[in-house]
Amino acid sequence: MIKTVAQILKSKGNEVYTIRPEAFIYEALQLMAEKGVGGLVVMSDKQVVGIFTERDHVRKVDIAGLCSHRALVSQVMSTEVCYITPQTTVDEGMALMTDNRCRHLPVVDDNQLVGLVSIGDLVKASLDEKEFVIEQLKRYIQDGQ
Repeated sequence: MIKTVAQILKSKGNEVYTIRPEAFIYEALQLMAEKGVGGLVVMSDKQVVGIFTERDHVRKVDIAGLCSHRALVSQVMSTEVCYITPQTTVDEGMALMTDNRCRHLPVVDDNQLVGLVSIGDLVKASLDEKEFVIEQLKRYIQDGQ
């Protein structure tokens, strides 16, 4: 059974934490800590304009010597965003992440943001799928004897 992003969102929920590009980086860090997430979708006028992640903070704020209290999310967010749809399979999502070296994929349906999946979500779904196949094969072998 090939698992899709829609199935992942159904089990984990489709709540997406967002931030405005004009917000201070410190606000984004507070929100991520409060919600226990590693990335936020950056939205402007109901449009996805970027993603801000812990990795962006480490690589673009700390190393560049910016101040999180004064620098804006728009200064350091990743603007090249890859998207997937609810119909995307787990394997397709993982391939897209691997090819584009990203860890978060906004899920868009009919030009609307409907969810966000992380590399962890996709890895878990892939492992669950493989475990299911293994159990089915075990049953087949046991019943065949």
